[in-house]
Amino acid sequence: MNTPMNAPQSFTLHRNSFGRLVLTDAEGVAHENVIPVRAFPITSPDQGMSLVSSDGHELAWIDTLDQLDAPTRVLVEQELASREFMPEIQRIISVSTFATPSDWTVQTSRGATTFTLKGEEDIRRLAAPALLIADSHGIQFLIRDQKALDKHSRKILDRFL
Repeated sequence: MNTPMNAPQSFTLHRNSFGRLVLTDAEGVAHENVIPVRAFPITSPDQGMSLVSSDGHELAWIDTLDQLDAPTRVLVEQELASREFMPEIQRIISVSTFATPSDWTVQTSRGATTFTLKGEEDIRRLAAPALLIADSHGIQFLIRDQKALDKHSRKILDRFL
């Protein structure tokens, strides 16, 4: 039975010929198709991360990304970026109607976009003051701090909360 490792130097990480992550543990055992999973992806994205096998067993624990050497950190960050897509809403430009479903036009960290909000229940409160909004296709949009939005955006958002 594999036990989680606390020291990041007790493993190495590389990509195989298929581009999948391979973790080699301190005993020299190679684990294919390793997946990094954040413990707290919104509130503490750079702290508390597990490297898990394809069957979901934890192979290594990383307290902070700063613990990793530069090449390993780059591999982990690249893998996370390819798996996680959560644009952050910076401004709400407009909504088609204050009833749902409604089309929202927003400025995000990934550019301007329009999405459909099916119902108010698709806006979830996270640890204050963060919100998570799911569009009709299941894409998650993050509002990290609703109080940091401009007045126009907060006014629109208040109509749906």
